Amino acid sequence: MKYSFIYPLLIVLASSSYGILSTIIKVAMAHGFTSHEAVTSQYVIGFLLILFLFLITQKSFPKLNRRAFLTIVGAGLFTGTTGIVYGESLNYLPASLAVVLLFQFTWIGMLIDCIIRKRYPNKAEAYGLVFLFLGTILAAGLIDVNLSNIPWQGWVFGFAAAVSFAIFIQFNSLPVEGISTITRTMMMSFIALIIVSIFLSPEIIWNGKLFGENLWLYGLILGFFGIIFPIQLFSIAAPKVGGGLTSILSATELPVAVLVSVVVLHESLTILQIVGIVFVLSGMILPTVIAQKKNSVLH
Repeated sequence: MKYSFIYPLLIVLASSSYGILSTIIKVAMAHGFTSHEAVTSQYVIGFLLILFLFLITQKSFPKLNRRAFLTIVGAGLFTGTTGIVYGESLNYLPASLAVVLLFQFTWIGMLIDCIIRKRYPNKAEAYGLVFLFLGTILAAGLIDVNLSNIPWQGWVFGFAAAVSFAIFIQFNSLPVEGISTITRTMMMSFIALIIVSIFLSPEIIWNGKLFGENLWLYGLILGFFGIIFPIQLFSIAAPKVGGGLTSILSATELPVAVLVSVVVLHESLTILQIVGIVFVLSGMILPTVIAQKKNSVLH
C-alpha cells in the first residue's frame, strides 16, 4: 500500500488537540476550580460522551482476546496516569514549562520504540529530534528565564507526565483487530476514568459541583479535546504510522499550546518563540517527508 500523508495528518490533529488542555485547565483554576477537579471533569464528561456514541452506533460488545484486552487496558491506564500527573504539574509550574516537560515524550517515545524494536534511530529521526529539542527551548520562552525557584515536585510530575504519555503512544500504536475505534476509545476512557477517580476528585460527581456549577463546561471542552477527538484519531492512525514516528509527529502539541496561551491567556509571543515553533514544525515534517520518499522508491 502506498504511503499516505493521511495517517500522519491524523496524528498531528490528535496531538494538536492536546495542546489546548493546559490553557483550559489554567482558566478553570482561575475561576475557582482545582486542577484535580478540572482533570476529573475531563474524564467524566469524556467518558459520558463516548459512551453515548457507543450506545447509538454499536450493536454489540466485541469479544476480545487476551492480547487485545491488555493493549486496551494499558492504553487506558496510561491515558489516566498522564492526566493525573500532568494536572498535578500545573499546580507547581507555569503552563509553558509544564508543556515543555510533557514534550519530552518525543525522545522518550523514540527511545522506547527503539528498545522494543531493537533498533537505532535512523538519520531522519535523529535530525528531527535535534530540531524538536532546539525548538522546544525557544518556543517555550525559556531563554533567560530563572528556573531556580521552581519546586522539585513540578519537575518530577512534569517528567512523569512525559514518560506516561510516551508509554500511552506505544500502547496506542499496537493494532487491535475486530474492534471499532469508538469501542476502543470507550473502553480506554472507562479505564482512565477509574484510575483518575481513585487519585483525584470523584466527589464532584455526587456533591453537585460538576453539573451544579460551570465545571461541566470545562469538562466538556477538556473531554472532547482530551479524550474523544485525540484518542479516536490515535487509535486509527498510530498503528499505521508506528510508535517512533507518532512520538515525533505529536510534537505539534507544543506550538499549539503556545499559540493558545497567547490567544486565551494573553501571554506574549516573542521572535525567539516564533523561531522555535518553526524548528518544531521542521522537526516534525522532516522524518515524515523522508519516510514518504522511501516508501515511494520501494513501490
